[in-house]
Amino acid sequence: MFERKQRQSDLEKTDGCEGKYTIGLGQNKLAFVDDREDINSVLMTVMQSLLEKYDIDPAKIGRLEVGKEWVGTETLLDKSKSAKTWLMPLLGASNTDVEGVTSYNACYGGSAALFNSVAWVESSEWDGRYALVVCGDIAVYEAGPARPTGGCGAVAMLVGPDAPLVLEPGLRSTHSRDAYDFYKPKHSEYAEVDGRLSQSVYLESVDKCYAGFKAKAAARQDRLAASGVTQSGGVTTPPATVTVDSFDFVSLHAPYNKLVQKGFARMSFLDFRSDPSAEGFRDLPAAAAEGWRTVELGGTYADREIEAAFRKASAGDFKARCLPASTVSREVGNCYTASVFAGLVSVVADKGTALEDGGGARVFMFSYGSGFIATAYSFKARRPTTCRGQFSLGGMQEAMGIKDRLARRLGRTPEDFAQASRPFGGHSFYDVTTAMNLREQTYGKAGYTPSGAADALFPGTFYLTEVRRCVRGKYARENV
Repeated sequence: MFERKQRQSDLEKTDGCEGKYTIGLGQNKLAFVDDREDINSVLMTVMQSLLEKYDIDPAKIGRLEVGKEWVGTETLLDKSKSAKTWLMPLLGASNTDVEGVTSYNACYGGSAALFNSVAWVESSEWDGRYALVVCGDIAVYEAGPARPTGGCGAVAMLVGPDAPLVLEPGLRSTHSRDAYDFYKPKHSEYAEVDGRLSQSVYLESVDKCYAGFKAKAAARQDRLAASGVTQSGGVTTPPATVTVDSFDFVSLHAPYNKLVQKGFARMSFLDFRSDPSAEGFRDLPAAAAEGWRTVELGGTYADREIEAAFRKASAGDFKARCLPASTVSREVGNCYTASVFAGLVSVVADKGTALEDGGGARVFMFSYGSGFIATAYSFKARRPTTCRGQFSLGGMQEAMGIKDRLARRLGRTPEDFAQASRPFGGHSFYDVTTAMNLREQTYGKAGYTPSGAADALFPGTFYLTEVRRCVRGKYARENV
């Protein structure tokens, strides 16, 4: 992708709001693209990267699922043509027997694509080949307070047997209902957003999904105990009484890190309501805590006293379990469907084979998509027994090279733009505001050549060279 990052601190200076984005939102930087990249090129880049880094024969892919936030990314044509079909050439002309399409429901599409792929591998229709999940988005907002919550990123995942990260069965808990917290009714990349409602339904979903996960874990343990069945393959289920301590790491959907902090505090709040006498809650104010045990949850989503109390009570757990899963999202910003998986990537990039220790680390996942639907689920780390070394967690850590890739990005500031002699014309020295202006000018256009920064691409990046009069993009790839 683009070898560029925008420092949130520089945006704060430009907007005259020091601390609002770095402290208020909890973000460090954001990734951005101009008209040289669209969602198809972003997805092609991450998919081809996975195939090459892990030496995957494209003929061994039997299902390709794409998770995307916004199906109409560029033109009306894209509202019909699945992004999956744009990726098919990467699997070779002879490999056409490939199931799967594009799933979209705001930021939830990546999880839906994963669940579909796992179900296929577990089904009678599985033919022994891998499933490949590709998800990612370009998150852009109009100039104003929402723009710093944008970003760009993508994740590709191979699904098959003997995996180093196992999706734990029987524990998924989903919450869905109708709400207009974030939607895109206009011919524009920009969304209509109800900020207060968006935060409220996100926290409501954390409550419902986490409570459901707890209940399913307890019921599963009861069934196992009654049947006398034991787990095999080194995979175990969470304990009957689930708390945040049941997980080594927690990855929550991350529009911005402050909302992740609020979501994690809600998990702590629910743990308190299950066991108010637990050691971690002994310092809560006694009088208030008594009322919090039975207060109606729906009336607490904007309660600052509860939020502050449980953010403080869970601060140690947040630092140990949630912060390690926040590295990528705090650096690239919101990547919509890939957001929750960026948390998983952060954990693997940081810990590698250490995740296999002590019976294997457990990672809690919370996926949310506006409109809305949310699901809580979990992964268990393990050491593969049959597949090659590059599929180990250590191999994944080395192949991804996340820390190095983040460090290699070039910082762009408003001052850089002021010093540039050419505002567009292929010059890479401009900031996120300039890039967004360029995207606005070219959105939905046909018969034009992109003028964005072709000199700011990582090797191996796919990019737009032309949008034809028939509104079809033509792509090339930067030298590998």
